[in-house]
Amino acid sequence: MLADTRSYQDKSQAAVLKQLNTTTDGLTSNEAKKRLAQYGPNAIPEQKRNNLLDFLKRYWGPMPWLLELAIVLTLILGHDTESIIIFVLLTINAVIGFVQSNNSQKAVALLKKKLEIMATVRRDQAWQALAASQVVPGDIVQLKIGAIVPADLAIIAGNVTVDQSALTGESLPATASAGDLLYSGSIVKSGEVQAVVLNTGTTTYFGQTVTLVKTAKPKSKQEELMLAIVRYMLYLGIAASVIVAIYGLYLHESPVFILSFVLIFLIGSVPVALPAVLTIVQAVGAMALSKKGIIVSRLTSLEDAASIDIFCFDKTGTITQNKLSIIACQPLTGYTAEQLLDAAGLAADQEHPDAIDQAVLNYAAEIKHPLDFSKRQQFTPFDFATKRTEAVITTSDHRQMRVIKGAVPTILALYAKQHPADTAPASAAIQQLAIANAKKGYRSLAVASVVDSQMALVGVLAIADPPRADSASMLAR
Repeated sequence: MLADTRSYQDKSQAAVLKQLNTTTDGLTSNEAKKRLAQYGPNAIPEQKRNNLLDFLKRYWGPMPWLLELAIVLTLILGHDTESIIIFVLLTINAVIGFVQSNNSQKAVALLKKKLEIMATVRRDQAWQALAASQVVPGDIVQLKIGAIVPADLAIIAGNVTVDQSALTGESLPATASAGDLLYSGSIVKSGEVQAVVLNTGTTTYFGQTVTLVKTAKPKSKQEELMLAIVRYMLYLGIAASVIVAIYGLYLHESPVFILSFVLIFLIGSVPVALPAVLTIVQAVGAMALSKKGIIVSRLTSLEDAASIDIFCFDKTGTITQNKLSIIACQPLTGYTAEQLLDAAGLAADQEHPDAIDQAVLNYAAEIKHPLDFSKRQQFTPFDFATKRTEAVITTSDHRQMRVIKGAVPTILALYAKQHPADTAPASAAIQQLAIANAKKGYRSLAVASVVDSQMALVGVLAIADPPRADSASMLAR
């Protein structure tokens, strides 16, 4: 049995490989086949659909029961024509729901096939491109920029930054190096690593979450409302039937005559057309959404969405853009916003930018501030050891200036090391800006410069994941 992914966090590389019975050369094809048979495909298993059973289920439930009750009552009265009409309504209701669900399932299956993830796996001491579903525990995989993490992994070599917003809701990329864990569904934003597969399929952190969601089966609000309506109407029908029966007995009518009237009142209390009307309305809504590229896999999901009182959702990517942006340039005294943006922009990787570099470059483009990369003589991309990026540029007076960009604690620690005797004023100013930004929900990126071995703090860039353009109107509605 596989251990929980997080149990590998503090183990050495040798211990992890030993526990998984693998090496840095990966598995053989034969061993991989055995493990695939033992642990199953690296995918979330879906329950096989029995079309006949799925169709018949649509004759079972609160809404079909109403129509079936009406059929029984009309048959008792000998009204065969009415019984057939009600049965046709019941069947129309079932067919519409089945066809809509079937079309949605086909669309989802086609979409999954087009979006199948591939993984670079070391098998038989050679790198191979395989479908992610064929990855097994103990495999050695290689991840580069843009790759989707195919399973829960432990890094054995290299460094990366990964977007884990789908799992954690955090828009800022996380850094990971040898010994750290990567979770299935994360996206590599920069760097390259080799890692060993710890868990696949439903045993991954993401798979366990999906399994929990699948087991949740909330009761339909529509069913509750339908039952409430029918209950009250039946109460009225029964009350009316009792009055009719008493009045009939008072008039000395025959029991058969009285029973006929009672059944008529009971049939009248059942809204036989209501279930079919509701299903047709939902189907029309699903068709309208499909024209906008939205797949409705369950007709009742429309009703669920319409009856929401409290909506809890993940902020990142839902009401925000899931894209970091520069909110403000905050230079220290003696510097301008243009100088701060110049320093930050020239210390960015314009060819393969990470999320932060892309935010800086986008901001410069938005405010039409040109960045002259011809002045840059040297560039050092983000280093996982120093946690900063650096560039050497030529100033307007032909001097060499080194610009440094990184997290506030990183830059302040470097500044304090070079200026142990006089760090208070500038450091305090940077810290105050960072605290003020944090209170507004912003991240802070510090920028410094070094000229003639003298380091100076230039300022701070406030970073945030801004809301989507339609978020305000959506929440207002």
